[in-house]
Amino acid sequence: MNLAVIGLGQFGSSLARELKTLKHHVTAIDSDPKAVSRVQDVVDQAVVADAIDRNLLEELGLNLVDAAVISLGDNLGASILITLHLKEMGVGRIVAKAISPEHEKILKRIGAGEVVFPERDAAERLSRSLTDPNLLDYLPIGDEFSVAELAPPDPLVGKSLSELGLRKNYGVNVIAIRELVPERIHLVVAPDYVVKDSDVLVVAGRQEDLERLRSAK
Repeated sequence: MNLAVIGLGQFGSSLARELKTLKHHVTAIDSDPKAVSRVQDVVDQAVVADAIDRNLLEELGLNLVDAAVISLGDNLGASILITLHLKEMGVGRIVAKAISPEHEKILKRIGAGEVVFPERDAAERLSRSLTDPNLLDYLPIGDEFSVAELAPPDPLVGKSLSELGLRKNYGVNVIAIRELVPERIHLVVAPDYVVKDSDVLVVAGRQEDLERLRSAK
């Protein structure tokens, strides 16, 4: 994919590097030469520029990218203006970093399809993993639903999925099961699959239902 990252702070530069590791074509832009220098040997195009200039964005070919990520920290005005430019240029997928709910609301109204809060989301995931030993990873989806990776509570071990009836009894769906011994992933899990204590369950549901499952006794 042809991708752009605008704003090369800690989040933006890490994202640009990771996207390049995944073999995408990456254009990275920041007005700070030092920030650009940190990724110029990694990405395909590293540019020192003020991205609020729409003509410049078009000259750099950002109207042709598959997706763009705007990560400008506290610079609310710039992130809003660049989001608007990219939307008007026809960029199909725009992801913007926000610093407040109000900022998020504005970004969505002017064209950002996705808005992220990296620090808040990381803190939430860490807080949940620290307070729940069974929870291995956690991804909120909207205000009510989440996808979680968790070690099966003791009452689930040794029983098949059909016996457990997780959807009926807990309101959660098993998306996949990752076996650690041997290492393999089941994306379509048979009803007669017997849960082992070495498995990792990937489940989706309302947050309160996931909590009930994690605390099953």
